[in-house]
Amino acid sequence: MADPEIDYAAVFRALPGMVALLTPDLRYVDANEEFQRVSGRTRDQLVGRYLFDVFPDNPDDEGASGVKNLAASLERVLSTGARDTMALQRYDVESVERPGEWDKRYWSPVNAPVLDEDGQVILLLHRVEEVTELIKARGAAGGDSARRLEAELYIRARELQEVNERLRKAHAREREVALALQEAMLPAPGPVGHHHAAVRYRPALGSLNVCGDWYDLVDLPGDRIAVAVGDVVGHGLRAAGVMGLLRSALSAACRVADGPAQALDVLGLYARSVEGAQNTTAVTAFIDWDTHLLTYSSAGHPPPALLRRGGKVEFLDGATDPPLGARPDHEPRPQAQTRFTEGDTLVLYSDGLIERRHEDIDSGLARLVGSLVRHRAATPEELADAVLRELIAPAGATDDTALVIVRL
Repeated sequence: MADPEIDYAAVFRALPGMVALLTPDLRYVDANEEFQRVSGRTRDQLVGRYLFDVFPDNPDDEGASGVKNLAASLERVLSTGARDTMALQRYDVESVERPGEWDKRYWSPVNAPVLDEDGQVILLLHRVEEVTELIKARGAAGGDSARRLEAELYIRARELQEVNERLRKAHAREREVALALQEAMLPAPGPVGHHHAAVRYRPALGSLNVCGDWYDLVDLPGDRIAVAVGDVVGHGLRAAGVMGLLRSALSAACRVADGPAQALDVLGLYARSVEGAQNTTAVTAFIDWDTHLLTYSSAGHPPPALLRRGGKVEFLDGATDPPLGARPDHEPRPQAQTRFTEGDTLVLYSDGLIERRHEDIDSGLARLVGSLVRHRAATPEELADAVLRELIAPAGATDDTALVIVRL
């Protein structure tokens, strides 16, 4: 039996609760029949109009805070890409039949994002439950009881709003501290001998999404350097702290190891003693300008890209192994080599640059190839800016991104 075709527009219209769709600039795209009925507005009075032009605060109520609270909730959804449940709101509504008269209303809103394939918020789903009738019903049973209930609900709503505000500030502070910690532990951009390199780090969108991505460039004896990019699982201060430990350990290992595989071996053994380090991914490449050899090894990380001077892009995927701690027993990691010529470009990156929700990773890799080829004549600094500009949406990504570009 074939699956029936579902008319989702009809489903939206028939939903038993109040639901509306808003653009990111808070204009109505649609509102279902229940939203129209309870709010007292027709679809024509809603669609295309700015939310707070349709539902402003009651100008006769000096303590009205409905607009401020709802705007803050919708802004949180836009900035984090996560659903936001609001405390009970006192939000009066002007009567359509009697302009200038305001009906006292109590609402319980939930705001949720509608994301595109890149994880960006393209619509806001605004769902509302009205509890005004509950207070009216209590009022029919007894005026004092109704007033007590109204006061209690109002106090609880204020308390919840204060809790939400404290949480928002705490989350913002955590992001600030995590970013400061991460930036302090990442090496400052600078010359790598007489070679040209560019590094970039872009934090994820949202207050809780600071992750554990890192990059490193290490001078080695002779005309050699080691380049690394890694990604710790998790978010926030814990991930940033683990990142600092692993970056330092890998930097030290690269200075004494025979090659990148041995450096990742040492890092893997060390990661077993660090809580939160399991399943970290990392890739390391040793560049030797005397022999024009590039040696690399990967622990579950996206493959480096080698942009040839003529415009061809090769992904270095000949030495890929599981992430750190993914195997119960230690095994030596593989490594591979490839030759390069002067003018080639090596690109290491974390998965935030190429991965998108609901999309095959090959699509992200194809976008990276296109950007590298288009800007192959650019300097490493210009190339880094162009790649980030073309692969990360202006509003930001849902995952951190680390990027290292070295002109060979």
